[in-house]
Amino acid sequence: MVLESDRKRALDLEAKDVGSRLHQQLAGLDALELSEGTRRNPALRVWSAVWPMLTAVAIALLAWQAVVWSGWKDPWVLPGPKDTLPVLWDQVTSGSFWSAVRLTMQRAIIGFTVSIAVGVLIGALVSQSRILRRAFGSLITGLQTMPSIAWFPLAILLFQLSESAILFVVVLGAAPSIANGLIAGVDYTPPILLRAGKVMGLRRLNLYRHLILPASLPAFVAGLKQGWAFAWRSLMAGELLVIIGNTTSLGVLLSQARELNNTADMISYMIIILIIGIVIDQLFGVVDRAIRTRWGLDRT
Repeated sequence: MVLESDRKRALDLEAKDVGSRLHQQLAGLDALELSEGTRRNPALRVWSAVWPMLTAVAIALLAWQAVVWSGWKDPWVLPGPKDTLPVLWDQVTSGSFWSAVRLTMQRAIIGFTVSIAVGVLIGALVSQSRILRRAFGSLITGLQTMPSIAWFPLAILLFQLSESAILFVVVLGAAPSIANGLIAGVDYTPPILLRAGKVMGLRRLNLYRHLILPASLPAFVAGLKQGWAFAWRSLMAGELLVIIGNTTSLGVLLSQARELNNTADMISYMIIILIIGIVIDQLFGVVDRAIRTRWGLDRT
C-alpha cells in the first residue's frame, strides 16, 4: 500500500510538472505572437485598415460618374458626384441637419436597446426549454424573415402616427435576430463546459450568467449585429411612412427631397444613412475583434 501511494504521488508530481512546462511553453508562444503584433508600425496598421475602404469608395464614385456620363438619365434626375458632394457638404455643415440626425439616432438607440432586452429575454427562455423551443422556435425565425414594412399598417392602427408605432416595428424587426443569435450561441456551447460548471456548483441563473453567456458571446454579438441591421432598416422605413407633427428626421428629409424632386439632396441624405450604417458596423467589428483576441482567435 505504501508503494502504491508513493507511485501515485510520483505520477501526480510528474503530471503537474508536465502541465507547468506546457503552460510555460504556451505562454511563451502567446508572448511571441503579441510581440510580433506590436512590432508593426501603427501608421501601417491604420493604412492597411483604411485603404480597402478608400478603394471601394473610389470605385463606387467612378461607377456612379460612369452611369451619369452614359446619358442614361438626365442630370436633374441623376446628378453626378460633382453636383451631389457639394450639396452633401452644405447639409453636413447646417445645424438643422444635425438636429434631424440626432432625432433619428435617438430613435435608433432606444429601439435597439428595447430590442436587446426583448431578444435576450426570449432567447434565454427558449434556449433553456425544449417545450418553448418547439412552440416558438420556428415562429421567431418566421418573424425574423418577415419584412418589417409589413408591420406598419398594423402599427399605425394600434398607435396612430406616433413614436410608439416606429418603436413597435423596430423592436419586431430586431428582437428575433438577437434572440436567434443567443439561441445559436447557447446551442454551440461545448457540453464539457456545462458539465464543468455544474460540477463547480453553478445552477440556473449563475450557470447562465457565468458560463453560458460568456461561451455564447461570439454568436450573440453576431446576432446583435444582424439585429442592428434590421433595426436600422425598420427605422428608416418608419420615418418615411410615419411623419409625426413638425418633427424632422433623416427619413422626413429624404421624403421631402423626393416630393420636391431634389435628387441631389435625396442622394446626400442616402449617403449619410449609408455612412451611419457603416460606422455602426465598424463598432461591432471592434467588439468582435476584441472577443476574438481575448479568445486567441485573432490571426491578423
